[in-house]
Amino acid sequence: MLGQGFSRIKILKITTFAALAIITARLFIIQILEHDEWVAKANEQHTLLETITARRGEIYMMDGGEPAPIVLNQTTYQIVIDPAITDKESLKKTLETYAKDYITADLDEVYNIEGLRYYIVAKNLPYKIATLVAEAELDGVWFKKGNQRVYTEGEMGSTLLGFVNADGIGQYGVEGSLNKILSGKDGLLKTISDVNNVALSIGNDNIKIPAEDGKDVVLSVDRGLEKGIEEITAGHIANTPATHAAVLVMNPNNGEVIAMTSLPNYNPANYGNVKDASAYINQVTEVPYEPASICKNFTFSAAINEGKMTSETTYFNNGYEIIDGWKIMNAEQRSSIYGTITMKTALYWSLNTGSIHALMLLGDSNNEITKVGRERLYDYYRNKFRLGRATGIELIEAEGYIEDPNEGYGRNSTYANMTFGQNLGITMIQTATAFSSVINGGYWRTPTIIKGTLENGKIIPLDTEKIEDHILSEETSASMRDMLINNRNYKVRGGIDKPGYAVGGKSGTAQVIVNGAYDNTMSNLVGSYIGFVGSAGELPQYVIMTKMWGEGAALSGGEAQDLFDTLSNYVINYLKVRPVL
Repeated sequence: MLGQGFSRIKILKITTFAALAIITARLFIIQILEHDEWVAKANEQHTLLETITARRGEIYMMDGGEPAPIVLNQTTYQIVIDPAITDKESLKKTLETYAKDYITADLDEVYNIEGLRYYIVAKNLPYKIATLVAEAELDGVWFKKGNQRVYTEGEMGSTLLGFVNADGIGQYGVEGSLNKILSGKDGLLKTISDVNNVALSIGNDNIKIPAEDGKDVVLSVDRGLEKGIEEITAGHIANTPATHAAVLVMNPNNGEVIAMTSLPNYNPANYGNVKDASAYINQVTEVPYEPASICKNFTFSAAINEGKMTSETTYFNNGYEIIDGWKIMNAEQRSSIYGTITMKTALYWSLNTGSIHALMLLGDSNNEITKVGRERLYDYYRNKFRLGRATGIELIEAEGYIEDPNEGYGRNSTYANMTFGQNLGITMIQTATAFSSVINGGYWRTPTIIKGTLENGKIIPLDTEKIEDHILSEETSASMRDMLINNRNYKVRGGIDKPGYAVGGKSGTAQVIVNGAYDNTMSNLVGSYIGFVGSAGELPQYVIMTKMWGEGAALSGGEAQDLFDTLSNYVINYLKVRPVL
């Protein structure tokens, strides 16, 4: 019996010593050989990594010559939890009671994620709501300060301004195009934390990288003018078949945009409450279209500038031209303008035969379209007027297209149609910038909508490249201004344009492509008008462009012109343009 007991004790001792040897060896490995690795793992459990959110820059418009805030920041809070510490049921009850509308996570799913120690469960809480949640004193719950955008004018200028999404990233408009400038750069806090993930101010490994706040941006847009134009345009839409409209007002002498709107608009603070994403699109810069007879301004300017014609040059108007076997008709058919007429008359009546004849003259011919003519027109459209190319404005913009003069089928008929603004795709901002060069003395200037950043009360211009290119002679520009003023014809216009002002313009009515072909039923038409206003005898001070359309609606240039008529007088009065009598 003694021998057996001794044997069992011996075995137990051997086993105990073996276990101690294993533990000792393991401790040696952990404490000596793997010391750094285990220290790092321990630090991970007690180190708080937190992003320091940069303040997003605010957006201003001009008001009475001074910047006025239009997009502001409101301090809000996020609720962050440690699921390993926070009691789920207590959290659910607290959030449902005080912050139901701000919950952004499914708590049951969050608590099913193994090993999760950090999760944002609610966002954009106002201070009062965050305080009520904090008073519940739940373990493992803390608050992260952030910003929420406040759009002081509601829907006004929405397609111009854009919005900030739930992740704090600017989308569309100025918020999207200048997101990098506005958002700044987030900072970082790395520090030792206690069991509740509360930052402690001890430790040699603490890191704090301060956030770099975003810059405040000042737009060249006039707040009062923008508001007035939107109200006038909305009223005009209500009295026509149009469902949509866009308006652009700019200074042709420096390229500054002072109003830009697309209707209908939306509330950027509730950007999700739209039928589809098309509501966010800025029709002035992002949508190429066919502005129709407005492009006659560019064709006539090219032919005059090349010395191929003047406003008094004559041609024989049959009412149509046959090009590549296609019969291209004038919209205006009346006996008084058949036969020999001047190019000035052709522009006044917006005759397609007139712009086609200008293309013939560009090609050194009186009766046919030539390769030389196509190439010259392409050079003016694409290279001088920069149509079908991004303008460089500080917004998201589309390029569009201008057909190649030689590659492809039916180049003559294609270019004949291009003289009156079909068979191409250009944006409103491209059109208005090119038109500005036609009437401002011949200078193409990069359009701009940003005056600069606001720093210590001073506007600091952005360091961006601007182009100024003298593409037309002063004489060409003066001739075009005279013809465009003639287009208004005060007697025919019934005294709409006030005496003492120079007002000129050109309409455009474009067929719409349906199922790959132009709708010859004329049941879908887009109406546009572009013109200028200023003191009589001086260079124009403002260019105004209007566009109206609607699905299944036939909108003419005349209806867009009616909107221009109202807006031109509003601009004159609002901006106090002085008459010269």
